[in-house]
Amino acid sequence: MEAGSSGSRSPARPVPATPRAAACLAGRRIPGPTRSAGRRPDGRGSNVNRRILELSSELAANGEPFVLATVVWRRSPSSGKEGSTALIRRDGSVRGWLGGACAEPTVVREALRALDEGESRLLFLGSPEELPQHQRDGVIGVPIACQSEGALEVYVEPFLPKPHLVVVGRSPAVDTLARLGRAMDWETVVVDDGGSLQDHPDAERVVTSLNLSLAGVRADSFVVIATQGHYDEDALERALESPAGYVAMVASRRRADAVLGYLRDRGVTEESLTRVRTPAGLDLGATTHEEIAVAILAEMVAQRAAARASERTAAPAATETVHEAIDPVCGMVVDVATARQRSVHDGRTYYFCSAGCRAAFEADPAASLARA
Repeated sequence: MEAGSSGSRSPARPVPATPRAAACLAGRRIPGPTRSAGRRPDGRGSNVNRRILELSSELAANGEPFVLATVVWRRSPSSGKEGSTALIRRDGSVRGWLGGACAEPTVVREALRALDEGESRLLFLGSPEELPQHQRDGVIGVPIACQSEGALEVYVEPFLPKPHLVVVGRSPAVDTLARLGRAMDWETVVVDDGGSLQDHPDAERVVTSLNLSLAGVRADSFVVIATQGHYDEDALERALESPAGYVAMVASRRRADAVLGYLRDRGVTEESLTRVRTPAGLDLGATTHEEIAVAILAEMVAQRAAARASERTAAPAATETVHEAIDPVCGMVVDVATARQRSVHDGRTYYFCSAGCRAAFEADPAASLARA
C-alpha cells in the first residue's frame, strides 16, 4: 500500500478488453484465436496484444484518451487478421498492427473521429463497388482500393478518461462533493491529512497526507479545498503548485481574502492566485452543503464543455496544413501530406491511395474523372 494513502474501496479500474463481441453487430461468426492472430505477416509481434493492453492501462492512468481498433472479420487476401489490435492516440500515432497501407490510414482517420465524438463504430473496409451490398445498421462503409481485393471489418472503440475530482479536507462539504462526484461516475479522491478511508465512506480513494501527487492530480483535474479553515493556506498552496486546471476553495469571501492575502505575503505570485475560484461554484444562491456541491459540480461541467468546444474550434487551425483529397479512381479519402502516389493532369494534381489507382488514372484520365 502507498505511504500516505489508505487505498481504494473498490478494485482498480480494469484494463479495456479487446471487444471481439462487437462482431455480433455485423452478424458474423468470429472464429477462435489462431496462431497468426495479432501477429504481423513477418511473424513478429506475438506479444502485441499484451503490449497494447499495458499501454492502454498506462494511458488510462495518466488520463490520456485513446482508441482501440480490432479486426473482427477479414476476407483473404488481407494482411489484417481476426483479433489483430492497434491502439491509436490523439496525435494519430499507432501501436499495433491492423493491416497494410490500404487499411491503416483509413482506420486512423475514423478512430480520431470516434475519439472526437466519443462513440464506438464498426467499419467495413472494402472496394467502392461492394459497399452497397454491405450496408447494415450500425456499420460504416469505408472505401479502400487494395490490389489484393481483400476486405476487413474493424471495431473502433474510444476510451475517454473520467473527470478527475480531488477534494481536500474533512467536512460535510467534502463528503457531499465526493458522494455526488461518484454518482456522476467521476473519479473521486479525498485528500484528508491525518484522516482515513473510514472517515469518507463515499470516496473512491482517500489520501491521508497533504500530497496531491498521490491523488494523481493532472492538468485536467478539478481540485476543491474545503478544510473549513483547518489548513486552507497549506492546501491551497499545494493545489497551486500542481498542474490542476481547476482550483477552487469553499469559504466565505472574507475568509478567502484572508487566505489569498496570506499566500501573497508568502510569495505566491498574482498569476497563480488568479487561478483560484472563490467562492467556489456557480452563483446559484446555494446555502446547504448539497446545493453548494451542485453549484461547484455545475461549474466544473461548464468548464469541461467549454474546453471541449475550444478543442473542436482550435482543431482546424492546428491542422491547417493538412488536407484530404478524393482518389478519383476508387473514391478513397487520401491524406495529401503523406500521399506517395500523385499525378498531374491538365495542371491539377490528383492523389491516389495506391500505385494501381494511379496507373488506372494515367491510362485514361478522362474516364476516371467522369466516374468521379
